[in-house]
Amino acid sequence: MNVVATEALFRDDAYQRRCEAHVVGVSDRGGILLDRTVFYPTGGGQPGDSGVLVLADASTIAIADTLKGDDGILHVPAPNQTLPAPGTPVTAKLDWERRYRHMRMHSALHLLCAVVTGDVTGGQIGADKSRLDFNVPGDALDKDHINRELARLIGEDKPVQPRWIDDAELEARPELVRTMSVKPPSGQGKVRLLDIEGVDLQPCGGTHVARTSEIGGIEVAKIENKGRQNRRVNLRFAE
Repeated sequence: MNVVATEALFRDDAYQRRCEAHVVGVSDRGGILLDRTVFYPTGGGQPGDSGVLVLADASTIAIADTLKGDDGILHVPAPNQTLPAPGTPVTAKLDWERRYRHMRMHSALHLLCAVVTGDVTGGQIGADKSRLDFNVPGDALDKDHINRELARLIGEDKPVQPRWIDDAELEARPELVRTMSVKPPSGQGKVRLLDIEGVDLQPCGGTHVARTSEIGGIEVAKIENKGRQNRRVNLRFAE
């Protein structure tokens, strides 16, 4: 299929809940390709967005997941949906409550990176709970200490914003890459960083809140021993 890359509106504005778009086609995997979208595709431990595509007659196509494809961003329809023809105008509408919880959780995990010193060996983001795995020696993690530090950083209402650096600067600053299991994309000339002012700076392509206070109540549910030096920190919303 000869298509152009989907315009990823969520890169510039994670708070945009809907957009007008046109159907470009349907991939071999059954995903609906749009010329532009607010839907974030699965990546970096963050789940793909869900929601609906609203047609001109007000009928809807339920979108169960969003994935990255060779032809663009794939909006995966729920079962038994009628697929739209190329050229069809649609309004793409997020399941905003779910997306916003992912944003809050993702930003919380970046705070966790600032509190826990150690390379990140894995992670997963969810709407209710999330986790990061750290390579740290012995029993170096203290649950109460982590909870206090997370609460402090959230209460300080730090600004959270993306910025870009070029490939050469990233190569010159290897300390910015905290995740051992996933390397940031390079070769495109620039790399997107997430900057939590004075707290954390590292490559990230996900969606985030604008200030740490938006994260709200978060707490360590448990810390698990997953190997000689691998410790899994599980977070959950305290509400």
